[in-house]
Amino acid sequence: MENDYIILQAITPSGVKRDAGNKDVAEIKAGPQPVEYQAITTSLSDKAAADAARDPSTLAMSPSMPLQLITPFESSTAAAPASGGVTWNIQSIGADASDFTGENTRIAILDTGIDADHEAFKGVSIVTKNFTDDTEEGDVCGHGTHCAGVIFGRDVAGTRIGIARGVTKALIGKVISPRSTSGALTKGINWAVENGAHIISISLGLDFPAFVQQLEERDVPRNAAISMALEAYRKNLQLFQTQHKYLMANVESNYIQPVILIAATGNESSRPRYTVAVAPPAAAEGILTVGAVKQENDRLIIAPFSNTGATYLAPGVNILSAKAGGGLISKDGTSMAAPHVAGVAALWAGRMISGGKLTRELLIDRLKQEADGNYGLEAPLIKAPAPLKS
Repeated sequence: MENDYIILQAITPSGVKRDAGNKDVAEIKAGPQPVEYQAITTSLSDKAAADAARDPSTLAMSPSMPLQLITPFESSTAAAPASGGVTWNIQSIGADASDFTGENTRIAILDTGIDADHEAFKGVSIVTKNFTDDTEEGDVCGHGTHCAGVIFGRDVAGTRIGIARGVTKALIGKVISPRSTSGALTKGINWAVENGAHIISISLGLDFPAFVQQLEERDVPRNAAISMALEAYRKNLQLFQTQHKYLMANVESNYIQPVILIAATGNESSRPRYTVAVAPPAAAEGILTVGAVKQENDRLIIAPFSNTGATYLAPGVNILSAKAGGGLISKDGTSMAAPHVAGVAALWAGRMISGGKLTRELLIDRLKQEADGNYGLEAPLIKAPAPLKS
């Protein structure tokens, strides 16, 4: 029986696979040294999979698992712009008062695609790539379009929806379709980095129940299917962590541009009854994770659905942004919160690029220093850069 796998494989600068006798490969595997690698998705028999796992050029390997959106909820009440045509979420993080615009920053969004013709994206050079088997190139469900609007959307009908309105270049990787897998996300991350992304925004997760169901449909008994799915879940987490480790090693060696990955924690909690921890890919070490807050009686509280383990919190309820096909729509979810952190990161990155001093460490440090931990929440609230003093 063959199964689908993802392999992170070290390659030479010429793109030729390193052979098993190459001493450099063994040394590379021992630590996070700079290395060029590729992501491969393939079907392998059990024997071929064992051989691939032993190959010294294999940096990480895992079974492919189904991907799912961190599905947002359509807001029960339509969001209305606050004073001056600015949405509440833009005001709550101080983006409306910031002098920074995100100019020169290259954003990547790995999601369901984008409605590139939406008026919110006028003036933005958008490069798209489809990593799924879906022949429909646009954004069918509107999730990616909404996320993009929060990060860099221009004003729509006099309403400000976007944080970093100076962004002029965006990479939109379509990694979600009814049959997409974690391999699409792995390839999407590599593509975004190779095309110069400084910030990668991800609002999706592994679909554990769907993988169990797939195994059962192949006549695997349920208990065995659950055990196999748990192992695949663990291997996928290891793969994302390995990918991130080598990306950061390449950043530190100036092999690639500074880049940070930002991911939503998920919407599976039901506070105060129970909470669910952050899941892959957000659970991978080094990825900045984002939970959601909402307004209640003029104060901010954790959204009931928001999973634990957030690095930062951001507005995630009643978020007004671009609707695929035109106009605006309000949505709730940590999917809506993660783009706020990506947008704020773009503000800082743009300023640093203009000053000729963008580094990953400095960017992360600025996010941490500006975040507001005075709300009594389980993680600090992301904040946009304060206005420059005249």
